[in-house]
Amino acid sequence: MIISLLGVIVGLAVAVTLSIKKVSPVVALFMGTVIGALVGGASITQSLQLLISGTQSVMGVIIRIVAGGILAGVLVESGAAETIARTIVNKLGEKRAVLAITLACMINTGVGVFITVSIVMLSPIALSVGQKANISKAAVLLALSGGAKAGNILSPNANAVAAAYEFGIPLSQVMIGGFIPGVVTLIATALIAGRMKKRGKMVLQSDVGDISEDESKLPSPAKAISAPAIAIALLMLSPLGDILGIEFLQAFQIDAFFALPIAAAAGMIIMGKWKSMIDYTNKGIFSMMPIVLLLIGAGAIGALVTGSEVPSMLIDIMYTLGIPGQFLAPLSGAMMASTAGSTVTGVILASSAFSDIIMGFGVSAVAGAVMVQAGAMWIDVMPHGNVFLGSKESTKMEMTDRLKLVPIEACIGFVLVVTATILHGFILA
Repeated sequence: MIISLLGVIVGLAVAVTLSIKKVSPVVALFMGTVIGALVGGASITQSLQLLISGTQSVMGVIIRIVAGGILAGVLVESGAAETIARTIVNKLGEKRAVLAITLACMINTGVGVFITVSIVMLSPIALSVGQKANISKAAVLLALSGGAKAGNILSPNANAVAAAYEFGIPLSQVMIGGFIPGVVTLIATALIAGRMKKRGKMVLQSDVGDISEDESKLPSPAKAISAPAIAIALLMLSPLGDILGIEFLQAFQIDAFFALPIAAAAGMIIMGKWKSMIDYTNKGIFSMMPIVLLLIGAGAIGALVTGSEVPSMLIDIMYTLGIPGQFLAPLSGAMMASTAGSTVTGVILASSAFSDIIMGFGVSAVAGAVMVQAGAMWIDVMPHGNVFLGSKESTKMEMTDRLKLVPIEACIGFVLVVTATILHGFILA
């Protein structure tokens, strides 16, 4: 049974409309899947089978994301992420305020803090720096948003886990592949946000809350970086063995499901927070539950797309127009993420539906995974998405002012897409 194009369009429209109406994302995606399948020619039984098979396909991603939630919980709840951010901001100072905010958000997102959490958590610090440096809210928000994109492409976050799983490669390879695009995006963000320093409403003292109350209780920078450093070291052992030709390290392939919780536990011990292990772990896993539900729904609607005539139609269109196969990866990520208003959803929809097709064009698994992620971060900041709403509230911006920044964020995302596509689609192809 092949679902028609009309069924896919209707299914996605239903899912997006319900999400905008504040219906639970998993319910919206389930409804979109079932209605889309029925409209597309499936029976009630076939629709249910499609939904079940789609949700089953994302279980491998979900268990790794839950494991990643443990590390994220430790970084946020222990104050390690805040220490990292404060250290960067203090070292660079007010004269380099935009770069400091961008770099702080990039590193916090890059070490495993979820993109929305990173922006919301760093907003008070960023606003304080912005007020002292006399820069606009627009510059502050762009620095946070662009920094989050730069860090997200090279992080062990949910989107990277999903891409690695769907393309059948280790998470470490996806993280390494995203490093250069992430650095280029960091530079582009600092330049673009720097141009906005005096444009729009300035950060006022009334926008800045009290952020100094718990500084004495924060871990030292060396201890704060311990957990992410251990996680990266564990994930990079096998790639390092390949580079150095050391067989022992080559064979030491540790999955993210083990590496991230081990690093979290080690970090808690180093920071002297081991007594809070259960509390941090529970909070970290609980914070991942909305993402898990989102992924379950995304898996369902991803099966709708995969089981439709859309993939074959795209191949025919690309061959007819002579479009290089490398462009399918970023375009599919952009299409799905902008529709869903979510990077994670966009990555899992695009990679689950198109990974085999992308690699069928001769694109390597690493290139496909990185380019799908880059595409998903191009225009993922949409009014119905969590990043848009979270950043608006945390930086205390008016809706009209926040909407004006969406095209500029898309320009930053475009730099990421172009860099990843040129590098992985052509130079390293």
